[in-house]
Amino acid sequence: METKREETGTLLSFRPTIKVLDATMRDGGLVNNFRFTDEFVSALYRANVAAGVDYMELGYKADKDIFDESKFGKWKFCREDDVYAVVGNNDSALKLACMADVGRCNVERDIGQKANSPFDLYRIATYINTIPAAIAMAEHCEKMGYETTANVMAISNATEKEIDIALELLGKSPVKAIYIVDSYGSIYPEEMRAIANKYLEAGVKYGKQIGIHAHNNQNLAFANTIECTALGVNYLDATVSGMGRGAGNCAMELLLGFLKNPKYKLVHILKFVEQYMPQVRESGAVWGYDIPYLLTGALNRHPSSAIKFIGANRSDYVNFYQELLDQE
Repeated sequence: METKREETGTLLSFRPTIKVLDATMRDGGLVNNFRFTDEFVSALYRANVAAGVDYMELGYKADKDIFDESKFGKWKFCREDDVYAVVGNNDSALKLACMADVGRCNVERDIGQKANSPFDLYRIATYINTIPAAIAMAEHCEKMGYETTANVMAISNATEKEIDIALELLGKSPVKAIYIVDSYGSIYPEEMRAIANKYLEAGVKYGKQIGIHAHNNQNLAFANTIECTALGVNYLDATVSGMGRGAGNCAMELLLGFLKNPKYKLVHILKFVEQYMPQVRESGAVWGYDIPYLLTGALNRHPSSAIKFIGANRSDYVNFYQELLDQE
């Protein structure tokens, strides 16, 4: 199905087609091993409902045969009973989402019929080289009755030809939206513009929505998100206080403050930040812009080395920079 590329409007207008997804518990869960209290989850759910957020991602549907359950909180596994216990039947306009990672999720066993699940959307996380497996997962989820998206990670490492092939394969798949994922926080707005336009052209050709999931290694997550929004990208990821792996993500407070649709109400997210985020930081969770993340982002590297550097309480930035350069 081919769709026409819509007009994007101005900074003082809004598109009703925009969908905001809160990824705090999933990307933020990578910071605290998914050990969120039920009170935190319930309060965030209520804040998202009141703020007009469209989707809330509760975590991963991880394979318990691969991951030791004793090392993670329950939101790493997102069992249906655990979700119902906290958010009930979700009699609201907010849709609930979960991420299924290629190679780390037993889809056939753990993702059953939507009629028996609180989830509305499964987001399939994939790299370029695992897209066929991602499509098979999306086909299963669609058969079970769910919406699906494909989140193509580490796109800054892919060649233009690889991106073209990926967009063609995903365009012919059942996914509702295809996400640009700047996993390393290495993409600058000018580059993001070119990437987004390529994705949007595929979206028009195949009738798909396009999404953006940005990381903040170079303090560009918000800038890249609104750059994509201006071009016509409609699915926008954000996290409360930018909580996410390493440098974190586009902050929900920034995004809702930018969007002009009156259905989005920033005050409810501000109340949540005021009441709950200080205790998350006090518990030892660490995220946000820092020089090590700047360096991995500028060099287009996975942030794992920066996370290890910070975890070791190192501050020898020049040595770390040279270590990264020596890996080239």
